[in-house]
Amino acid sequence: MKLEDLLQETVTALSSNKARSGLTILGIVIGIASVIAMISIGQGVSEQIKSSIEGLGSNLLTVMPGFIQPGRGVVSAGRGTAESLEQDDVEIIREIDGVVSVSPEVQRRFQVVSETGNNTNTLVLGILPEYLEARNVFVQEGSFITDANVRALGRVVVLGPTVAEDIFSAQDPIGRTIRISGMNFKVIGLLQSKGSAGFFNPDDAVFIPLTTMQKVITGEDFLSAIAVSVASEDRMPLVQAEITQALAKKHRVDPENPDFSILSQADIIGALTQVTTTFTIFLAAVAGISLIVGGIGIMNMMLTTVKERTREIGLRKAIGAKRCDISRQFLAEAVALTFLGGVLGIILGWAVSFAVSHFAGLATKVSPGAILLAFLVASAIGIIFGYYPAKRAAGLNPIEALRYE
Repeated sequence: MKLEDLLQETVTALSSNKARSGLTILGIVIGIASVIAMISIGQGVSEQIKSSIEGLGSNLLTVMPGFIQPGRGVVSAGRGTAESLEQDDVEIIREIDGVVSVSPEVQRRFQVVSETGNNTNTLVLGILPEYLEARNVFVQEGSFITDANVRALGRVVVLGPTVAEDIFSAQDPIGRTIRISGMNFKVIGLLQSKGSAGFFNPDDAVFIPLTTMQKVITGEDFLSAIAVSVASEDRMPLVQAEITQALAKKHRVDPENPDFSILSQADIIGALTQVTTTFTIFLAAVAGISLIVGGIGIMNMMLTTVKERTREIGLRKAIGAKRCDISRQFLAEAVALTFLGGVLGIILGWAVSFAVSHFAGLATKVSPGAILLAFLVASAIGIIFGYYPAKRAAGLNPIEALRYE
């Protein structure tokens, strides 16, 4: 059978019962669209997370108390305490070659109340002026915490834009007063919006002088984290190794099993990307179940078609059609159904991804790989679920087929 004859017969067979063909295609359309939409949402969210984290500084190392083991989180090690970072550690890190700036931090959650009575529970960070450079953040209005504020244990505060919106609404927060842990603080600055960066959202945070946090609010000298800005990305592994050796020596612990951890932005991106990738695969697998259902629908339709066209098959065999010709004909019809469903599914999946991005505000990314995967899956479904009906049609006895009523 010539290719043009095969295509013509396929079109004729599928168009003879448009309603049944359309319903069969619909199962493939929904399955392909679901898979593409899930993959595009997962990839888009992953890219958004990566961009947000890199926005906080691509050359950033974060020293944290406690030893982090892959898959086990923060566990006690070394001295057996998570309160292992002190101000002396900051001075040691500053002496390491390649370090541009060092920002010690103390983090606690408090209920923050404005003078208007609005309140919110948010993260309060005690920091130094170096925080701006180390964390790559910028002041939108007012000023940032200065060395004078740190020396004087000043009761001044800089707000993230989300906190400012929560407690002051549309009012200008500069010069206003808020209460943290029962103490009054004067708002001197407002940060530019950065967006969420994985585990930390600087927009939803409040910043006060480090000494005020340690001496006035918490009464503790231990640090929650130390942010280290490195001169270049190429030097990060070397600087990270030198910080590990220097702090391990100061803490008198084994460098292979220290009482602190050093995370790079790449580590954080890798961890979050692994989570989003796993979640995307899970969602795509769930959506892929509809493809199996669609494939079963195709097999059911083709078996019905074989039964309805039994006499036609017998007649074709009687005038010389070979088994391969019959098999090729029915297999072509099954592949055509899945191909049309795949094309329409890609279009629908693209539209769903655009709608999610436009109306829900979630980042989406339809990659060429996802489209190629959709075509391959559609073709595979057509061949796999169309093979048995095609084989059954080709195996019919021509005499019995001609007698079939």
